[in-house]
Amino acid sequence: MYISVVGNSVCGDEIGEIAREVGVEVARLGHILVCGGLGGVMDQAAKGAKEAGGEAVGILPGRDREGASRWLTIAIPTGMGEGRNVIVAMAGDAMVAVGGELGTLSEIALALKMGKPVVGISSWDLGGENKLPIVRVEKPDEAVRVALDLASK
Repeated sequence: MYISVVGNSVCGDEIGEIAREVGVEVARLGHILVCGGLGGVMDQAAKGAKEAGGEAVGILPGRDREGASRWLTIAIPTGMGEGRNVIVAMAGDAMVAVGGELGTLSEIALALKMGKPVVGISSWDLGGENKLPIVRVEKPDEAVRVALDLASK
């Protein structure tokens, strides 16, 4: 399966380590990681996948590969800017959101609109009437297991 991993484009050590561990787990279980291909959560998730011998596909916003994470196995320039979020959301059978800013929120919304399961660690929670149907977990390995389980149903 393909797991889209989304989150902050710039992140601190704690969120970065969670993202790296998500990437490790995706690869360890033999699946392919898809991300936006740049820094922060995307870079750390790709790093984890690479460390575990797996594949990481980056869907880049620009027309070239400049600025792409060095950990990517495949880097795909789109020239679409934030519009590439549609591809990131569509490419995964499920999504894991780690932390997140507004770009992450757009990817979550797109995935949910497409009927894809979304699992979140320290990610968006609008609450109230606008509550997002995100499965919340605490640990990176749990996030990947739950995402895979939901995607297989």
